[in-house]
Amino acid sequence: MIRSMTAYAGSEADIGNLTVNCELRSVNHRYCDITLKLPDRLRFIEAELRSVIAEKVSRGKIECSINCKKQAKDGQGFIVNMEAVSALLAASEQIEKLMPAPLSFSALDILAFPGIQQEPDVDREEIALGITRLVQETLVHFLDVREREGIQLKSLIEERCVKMQGFVASASRRMPEVLLLIRNKLKDRIIELVAQPDFDRLEQELVLLTQKLDVTEELDRLDTHIAEVQRVLKQPEPVGRRLDFLMQELNREANTLGSKSADKEMTQIAIELKVLIEQMREQIQNIE
Repeated sequence: MIRSMTAYAGSEADIGNLTVNCELRSVNHRYCDITLKLPDRLRFIEAELRSVIAEKVSRGKIECSINCKKQAKDGQGFIVNMEAVSALLAASEQIEKLMPAPLSFSALDILAFPGIQQEPDVDREEIALGITRLVQETLVHFLDVREREGIQLKSLIEERCVKMQGFVASASRRMPEVLLLIRNKLKDRIIELVAQPDFDRLEQELVLLTQKLDVTEELDRLDTHIAEVQRVLKQPEPVGRRLDFLMQELNREANTLGSKSADKEMTQIAIELKVLIEQMREQIQNIE
């Protein structure tokens, strides 16, 4: 299954007394690079979440963000650290003795000081299981987005493969005529320049020249690589790196075809092939 490396998915769930939001987003990358953004109190599940994501995603720069907030439930009161309150009031009293005009503050001001409100005890196992399940559910939607985009990428690449096969077939039909034209043109030119040409030697030189200009092998390899691209696109496992390698091979053969070309039509075919290969390469950069 072809998957894009660009995707986004988000989910939310109530876990204990928390409402937890999970967001997964990714862009293309040569390797699997996972970044986790977690509140400090949830750092204990970072390794587990990283493992869950890496099990399903083999390539791409993935960012997983986990945010949580307390649920506002009826009858739920604050847990206040009374020892901290007493210490704060005692310190305030000492400071006020040094002030010409002490400022009063309310109970709400006291609650705003760090350490006054205490977090209720949480079941770490419940939180870990709940968040892991939430990430797994988000991954399902995330992978579904990747697969839908992958189907579109596959279709675009297959279209270009068909076009390339058409150009290669045209070049193959054109090649014998091109070689014959070059052969006759050079032969006529030499006869014009040399009063008594050595036809045996001339024939040998023409054979060597036509061998240098013959691109039959390059065309055969282009056909083979295109067929391999079409085969790889049907594979169930991630194939982005293999396709990237095939693009390099296709580009090498197209360059050789262009450098050996001694005909305007063949040169144009080589250019069209290179344009299609570059278009495919840009699409393949985004395939897992």
